[in-house]
Amino acid sequence: MAGTLFVVATPLGNLEDMSARAVRVLKEVALIAAEDTRHSRILLTHFGISTPITSYFDHVEHERAPKLVARLRDGQDIALISDAGTPGIADPGYRLVRGAIEAGIRVVPIPGASVVIAALSAAGLPTDRFCFEGFVPNKATARRAFFERLAGEPRTVVCFEAGRRLHESLLDLAAVMPARDIVVARELTKVYEDFVRGRAAELADRAADLVARGEVTVLIAPAPAVAKLDESAMRAAIAQRREEGLGLKAIAKQLAADSGWSAREIYQLGLGAMTADLEGGD
Repeated sequence: MAGTLFVVATPLGNLEDMSARAVRVLKEVALIAAEDTRHSRILLTHFGISTPITSYFDHVEHERAPKLVARLRDGQDIALISDAGTPGIADPGYRLVRGAIEAGIRVVPIPGASVVIAALSAAGLPTDRFCFEGFVPNKATARRAFFERLAGEPRTVVCFEAGRRLHESLLDLAAVMPARDIVVARELTKVYEDFVRGRAAELADRAADLVARGEVTVLIAPAPAVAKLDESAMRAAIAQRREEGLGLKAIAKQLAADSGWSAREIYQLGLGAMTADLEGGD
C-alpha cells in the first residue's frame, strides 16, 4: 500500500502558530523533506520531533522529487515543509506534489500559516478578489513592465520582494501608478512586525527608510473602475498624441492608465489606423 504525502504549513516566525496536527504528522511520518534542513531542525527540535530529514530545495527538486515518489510508492509517509508558511507557494513543492498525484499517491494538506493570507487579512485592502504574482522581477526593465502589466488589475495584487530591492520597486510602482494604495508588510508574526500603508507616491518618497532584511510582502490595491472610452474617442486620442510626436508604444502606455483599454488593445488600434493612413496615401 502506497504512503501519503503530507504538505505541512509551518510558522512564519512565531512558533505558537504551529498547529497540533502539524506536530503530530511530523512525528509520525517516515521522512520530512525540508527546504533548508538547518533552518527546519530548529523548529523540529523545539517540538521534540526526531523524524529523519532530507533537503528539498529549488536546485535539487528535479532530482529529488522522483526519489521521494518512489519511497511513497514503497509505502512510506512523507511530509513536505518549507522554511516558513505553506509549501509550494513561491517555494519548492510543485514537482513533488504533481509527481505524487500522477503516481496515484494521496496528497494531504495540513493547513496553517501563509504569508499571503496573513498579509491580506490585515492590509485593509479589498479581499473579495485577489491574485498572487510571486516575486517582483530583479531587473529594472522587467520590474517596470511587471508593474505596468498590473496597473489595470481589478483585484488586489499580492507579491513578494527582497527587502534590499524594496526601494527600487517602490520607485517603479510610483512611476506607474502614483495614486494607488500600497501596503508593505514586513516581519509578519515576528517581534518587529509592521504594516506600512500609503499611496505609491508617498511610499516612494520614504522608500530609502523602508528597506528591510529578508523578504517583504507588497500589496497593491485594485485599479479603480473606469468607464471605457468608445472606439471613436480612442482613435481621436491616439491621433492627437501622434500629432504631438509620441510613438505608438508610449501612447498605448499613457492612454491605458485611465481609458479602460489595455495597452495592447490601444497599440493594435493605433497600428490599424497607421496602416489605413498609409494605404490611403497610396
